[in-house]
Amino acid sequence: MIMRIASPLGRLVALLLALVLSIQPALAQSVLRDAETEALFAEMSAKIIEAGGLQPRHVQIVLLQDKEINAFVAGGQIVYVHSGLITAAKNVNEVQGVIAHELGHVVGGHVIRMDEGIKAATGITLLSLLLGAAAIAAGAGDAGMGVLAAGQQAAMGKFLAFSRTQEASADAAAASYLSKAGISGKGLISFFKTLQNVEFRYAIPQEDSYGRTHPLTGERIAALEDVVGKDPAWNKPSDPALEARFQRVKAKLMGFVSDPPQTLIAYPVTDKSIPARYARAYAWHKSAYPDRALDEVNALLTMVPNDPYFLELKGQILLESGHPADALPVLRQATEITRAQPLIAALFGHALIATEDRANLPEATRVLKAAVSRDNDNPFAWYQLGVVYEREGDVPRAQLATAERYSLEGRANLALRSAEAAMGGIPRGTPDWIRAQDIAMASRAELENSKHKRR
Repeated sequence: MIMRIASPLGRLVALLLALVLSIQPALAQSVLRDAETEALFAEMSAKIIEAGGLQPRHVQIVLLQDKEINAFVAGGQIVYVHSGLITAAKNVNEVQGVIAHELGHVVGGHVIRMDEGIKAATGITLLSLLLGAAAIAAGAGDAGMGVLAAGQQAAMGKFLAFSRTQEASADAAAASYLSKAGISGKGLISFFKTLQNVEFRYAIPQEDSYGRTHPLTGERIAALEDVVGKDPAWNKPSDPALEARFQRVKAKLMGFVSDPPQTLIAYPVTDKSIPARYARAYAWHKSAYPDRALDEVNALLTMVPNDPYFLELKGQILLESGHPADALPVLRQATEITRAQPLIAALFGHALIATEDRANLPEATRVLKAAVSRDNDNPFAWYQLGVVYEREGDVPRAQLATAERYSLEGRANLALRSAEAAMGGIPRGTPDWIRAQDIAMASRAELENSKHKRR
């Protein structure tokens, strides 16, 4: 579509649109939900968020399955982090530096202000169109085309300069937040050096930042080193317990997202550390070797008894290898230790259903209702709750749970159909009926907006 736009204004708008869309979460990127990872993100970022003047409970750090080394914001108080960034980071301090930078974009309202850069660039292009058209009408065709081309180049330069200014501002904000939080800026510098090495590897030019959305990485390092290097926290080490948790999460993430052979190269069987066993447990599970996966998890539980996340993984392996009844004790224990952490509780509820023992349905109902009440953004939990309702014969509430799931998955047509069906069987005016009505109204509005966009 971009290649079909012939006018200078059209090409500029297409280029700006591409730049703006590049910061939006791609539909192909799946959100990774993991109780241990989300708890780590919350703890490692809390002081930085507060230093930025925000409240930790209102800020989300969302993990996306994407091998690229990247993080971004796309509106609201949400920081998106690629799995590739976590697996590439050497330590927790590097990720804290990245989060601080992205929070600089959030606090600075840079996504909202993107319109300012686009308007300024478009204004230049419109002016060049008028001047170029006037020159062409006066018989100076070559001069007119030159004005058009120069206008387009100037407009693009204007927008790129705007973007670079925002990035530099976010860098400065990151240094400030880390300082206020008493966290070393070494990780921020170290991660930029990692990015610089990647740029060298792919022969990305380092001489001129004019045609880039970001300042040159070398420029960013030079600008930051003088600031964070003088900060009192520069030589302050990371909390050893937090670092150990990060290495665990990094290992389990690699085991989950990487091909098993790659994981086994990074964490060979000769490595008996906790992160290595954690990574291999996921690798063996992905490779359909449940016995080997269980051997690794049992070794982990010997090293750290009653660890809820190791118990969760053991229960998951047993459940997904066809032994749901055996999974119940460990998942129940993990749920109790974490005080019914919603993601773990949803997995426990799934295991209760998977036993196909009707005696387990009341407990599954309690567990899953509690899970969605504390975290209603989990389509998997809503699906499992719908299954329970259906098996108990409560079809209208099964349809409501299905509507919740489809709504979260962005499938407005199916959400509308399920919500309307639920309203037909739930007493009018009750909280569940009102919720079904809300989903139906929101789904209709979404479908109408989609129709208008297609016209």
